[in-house]
Amino acid sequence: MRVTIAGGGIVGSYLANLLSDEHEVIVLERQKPESFKAVCAWGTSYHEMRRLLEAVDLEFDEYVLHVGKRMAVDLGHGVVEVPLKGLCTFDKRRLILDLHKRIRVLYGAEVRRTDRPDGDLVVDATGFHRTLLPRPERDYFIPSLEYLVKYRDPPLDDFYVRPLKPLSGYLWYFPLGDGLAHVGAGDYYKRHVQVLNEFVSRHEGEVLATVGRPVRITPPHLAMPVRDDKVVGVGESVGAVYPVLGEGIIPGMQNAEILTELLSDSRLGEYEEALRSFFMPYYRAFQFIRKKFRREYRTIPDVWLLISIFIHMKLREKRYGMKIRMRDWLKVVRTYG
Repeated sequence: MRVTIAGGGIVGSYLANLLSDEHEVIVLERQKPESFKAVCAWGTSYHEMRRLLEAVDLEFDEYVLHVGKRMAVDLGHGVVEVPLKGLCTFDKRRLILDLHKRIRVLYGAEVRRTDRPDGDLVVDATGFHRTLLPRPERDYFIPSLEYLVKYRDPPLDDFYVRPLKPLSGYLWYFPLGDGLAHVGAGDYYKRHVQVLNEFVSRHEGEVLATVGRPVRITPPHLAMPVRDDKVVGVGESVGAVYPVLGEGIIPGMQNAEILTELLSDSRLGEYEEALRSFFMPYYRAFQFIRKKFRREYRTIPDVWLLISIFIHMKLREKRYGMKIRMRDWLKVVRTYG
């Protein structure tokens, strides 16, 4: 097949590498390589990323910047120390550009909704913009802002997050090594700029770069359609983002695996159901988060949603890069109830 992928971020580039052995693939990327920016926090799970990249013959260890030992969850009145099992930061920009070297990429290509690219199959990997697919009937997103900060004396030496009441977002500090850190915040109620700037001003550092973007938390169940004629979506464009964490790197790459397998078996017609099945835990997590946003969460009738999240993550500790303990979850939920 002639496959055209709109969007050369980590998901679109990974998908292109997976498909390139069997199909004629081209990636349309609006940025130029010399000024290419890889947005978002660069935090991920070492173990799952290593597995994913083995499929395209890349060694994840070459891109790792910092492997965490613990994550401090600041509850205001106290701190929960979460042991980590591979949560790390990595050089996302260099990884994406290395993925580009192995495929055909057309840089400086603007993709528009009114002018769909050619191809037997066109993939919308444009992230939040969802440029080629129709808009979902209802869309949920969290505005976020992130700084790349250079510190002479870093205020923290490991991962740090501070949830925002009522679990509508959080502030994060992700160390990158050499005195660098990604410091950002996202909040459904749009208080993130104030929260972030207060933290940055309190801990002196030089802001080197700024990225502001919304993060879609609408799960695939609600992000329909995921197909429109010959266009199919992948990654954040179809809601492959874990709502509890706002994490889209690994879910998007797993989504790319699903699409690749279905294309190889000529089962593209099963794509919608495959996404619903794989991302069912994300839908339940979204239900929990939405109830917290709206202050509609009730402990007894809704506790099954919390238990569902706990079981899903507990069984996948290495995939999420952290030790999952119910007492930690309960402390957070009770504090921000």
